[in-house]
Amino acid sequence: MNFPVLYLRKGAERRLRAGHLWVYSNEVDTRRSPLTNFEAGVQAELRASNDKALGTVFVNPHALICGRLISREAGHGMTPQRLTQRMEAALAMRERLFDRPFYRWVYGDSDGLSGLVIDRFDTTVVVQISTAGMELMKDAIVRAVQRLVHPQAIILKNDGKMRKVEGLDTYVELAHGSEVSLLEVEENGVRFQVPLEGGQKTGWFYDHRMNRARLQAYAPGKRVLDVFSYVGGWGIQAACAGATQVTCVDSSAGAIDSVHHNARLNGLDNVETIEGDAFDALKALAEEKEKYDIVVLDPPALIPRRRDQKAGEEAYARLNQLGLRLLERDGILVSASCSMHLSQEKLVDIIRASGRKIDRFVQLLEQGHQAPDHPVIPGIPETDYIKSCFVRSLTGFF
Repeated sequence: MNFPVLYLRKGAERRLRAGHLWVYSNEVDTRRSPLTNFEAGVQAELRASNDKALGTVFVNPHALICGRLISREAGHGMTPQRLTQRMEAALAMRERLFDRPFYRWVYGDSDGLSGLVIDRFDTTVVVQISTAGMELMKDAIVRAVQRLVHPQAIILKNDGKMRKVEGLDTYVELAHGSEVSLLEVEENGVRFQVPLEGGQKTGWFYDHRMNRARLQAYAPGKRVLDVFSYVGGWGIQAACAGATQVTCVDSSAGAIDSVHHNARLNGLDNVETIEGDAFDALKALAEEKEKYDIVVLDPPALIPRRRDQKAGEEAYARLNQLGLRLLERDGILVSASCSMHLSQEKLVDIIRASGRKIDRFVQLLEQGHQAPDHPVIPGIPETDYIKSCFVRSLTGFF
């Protein structure tokens, strides 16, 4: 295929050769290839300053990430056939990993499909497109989903924040099949129903699947507090694993309603809720001298951008101090983070320092990662974002 050419500045190809897929606007030689010459979503051949071909990219001249590598070969762009092949390869891996059709089918760059996320909920498939290049492939994406899994419904949930960065409109649209109001989820043997309207992201967070499975080993006979519970992913699974009592905390009234619904769905009568700000709720529980055997902290990203690093780390510290205060002697804190800018090592250190702040020592039992339907590309640190720490709160030791 004959593509326009996007030239890089001298040396700007090093990160790409190391395995990354993104081109930033300040890496482009705008004298040789002015970004204003490119339409949003167009495909282009990418070349180094010495004219050596580096591959093919989707281009968006309006975004900071103005190029996204879709092939290491020049002239091999993203065709409907190549799109389908990559989706099929991603599907085959998920089907090897999971015996039930509930998983993240496509995880953007990690599956060679930058700007595309697809989650599968049995017969319903939810698609999120976040880049101009993938938006132009929308019809091909829908056809590929239909061909590969024959779902009853395909929903385009294109209302994420990244679309604004790319200059794209936001919308939610039924692309195929009949209307869906509730998404059916099965995870670690537990059933959930999640409202599509008003739900976060695609409606469910498959990324902590393995960490929630590990929680089940700690839960029997314990009293559990699930903070930032959303629809009860951690708490309901703990209750199903034998926790004697579970309290879920969330600021959303809709999420709280879903917690009660999902408790009934699994035949549980030992799940209660607190609606309100997580920090305020934790402080109030501490003032009431409440104690729990397990406290789960799974907040939204508290460090959304690198410039938020200091404030975000301070927020994680406050949160973990509050969580540790609520633990019984030898209680278990499950501290999670989805902030890409917070390393696993830093999270561990925040938990350690939080314990010392309140005269507790902590014992790190195990560390969790994102589930394998969210594969990490070592050359793309942005694909590695989920972490969790299972720590025991110690008193009278060391």
